[in-house]
Amino acid sequence: MEKIIAKIGSIKIGSGLPIAIQTMCNTHTFDVNGTIEQCKRLYEAGSELIRITVPGLSDVNNIRLIKEGLKALNINTPIVADIHFSSETAIAVAPYVEKVRINPGNFNRNHEQARLQLAKLLDICKQTGTAIRIGLNHGSLGERITNLYGNTPDAMAHAAMEWIGLCTENNFYNLVVSLKASNTIVMVEAYRLLTKAMQEKGLIFPLHVGVTEAGNGDSGRIKSCVGISSLLSDGIGDTIRVSLTEEPENELPVARYLADRYRGKLNSSMTSIHIENKKATVIYNAPSRERLLLDSACDLGKSLLDKELDNIEIKGTYKDKNGSEISIEQSGIGAYLSDEILQASRRKFYKPEYIACPGCGRTMYNLQSAFEEVKEKTSQFKNIVIAVMGCIVNGPGEMADADWGYVGEGNHKVTIYRKKTPVLRHIPDTEAVNRLVELIEKERETEI
Repeated sequence: MEKIIAKIGSIKIGSGLPIAIQTMCNTHTFDVNGTIEQCKRLYEAGSELIRITVPGLSDVNNIRLIKEGLKALNINTPIVADIHFSSETAIAVAPYVEKVRINPGNFNRNHEQARLQLAKLLDICKQTGTAIRIGLNHGSLGERITNLYGNTPDAMAHAAMEWIGLCTENNFYNLVVSLKASNTIVMVEAYRLLTKAMQEKGLIFPLHVGVTEAGNGDSGRIKSCVGISSLLSDGIGDTIRVSLTEEPENELPVARYLADRYRGKLNSSMTSIHIENKKATVIYNAPSRERLLLDSACDLGKSLLDKELDNIEIKGTYKDKNGSEISIEQSGIGAYLSDEILQASRRKFYKPEYIACPGCGRTMYNLQSAFEEVKEKTSQFKNIVIAVMGCIVNGPGEMADADWGYVGEGNHKVTIYRKKTPVLRHIPDTEAVNRLVELIEKERETEI
């Protein structure tokens, strides 16, 4: 069994090396100074890799200028260029960055053409020493793979192994792989299947692990911890990103917690657990509300995902910001966290399920405020999945599990989707949330 180590600038990942944490800029790439300033903040906050979107060839020079600006500040954090469709853009930007993130299936609808374009990129990356992340997402696998295997975890693993095979055929091994989904069950199963397939081949590549479009606030943090910790606890995962619809700096403390926990640098604040009839009663003595949230999600999420548990009850105490001891039961946070963890594990849905991308340089509207408005005005609905996506580039494909989608077009316009079908286009963003609510209510009236 050979374990590959990927070299991304000064960072090495894989084969049991420390878990690297990363995030992604949400600035526009053409805003060179703004992106440099954000990269500086992310570097100071501890990000070990920083990803920046490169929408097209016109942004390649912006990346070059951003790299020069960071170098002038003595910031050498590896930069990852995020590419969605254009192999030409990937090839052009590769000499200026430490890693390129691609979904090769998006290079061309014709599979053989996509293979040829990836081979060209591999040649350039071998010359420049640039690493590649093959980043596949549930919902954007392409027609060929879904016709063969369905839109399933198995399809995700098969697709990844095909692209890994092409890389190794071309003697390219500076490779990282990811299989992300917003659905934690799909995400965990896909990574497990890929790990098994790589083990059977005898060649283990580093894995980038994350729950994509996890949302924000407590729910986004809990969902990310449930999915990521389920894999890290099994030794699956070499670099992580916690994707939150917030400022990217906010992702890093959660990522650092996960990396430290699964490197044995910190322990859970859980003091006891009692399991009876597949219900766990857990007692905590947590140093803060944040630690209670993260600890309980990591302690219980995997067992719920794997159906070793059916229910949970959280008790004990945590300390508030003033250092006062708060009862978990009497404050109501125990019941609240139980509901949130059960929902993140997809065992019980007590509120709408939200999918929301974190935003990047392709986002052309105020994603964070729109997401908050969507949550506020749809909280009354039950048994529904609503996606709020930053752009038309990857939004429709990556909201695979959503019943309804709110997708930014640019120029303050929004398209509303019912599953994968657009039902309203070019809606002003000042009206779009109300129009979405009207559509949901109208459909529900007809069902009564």
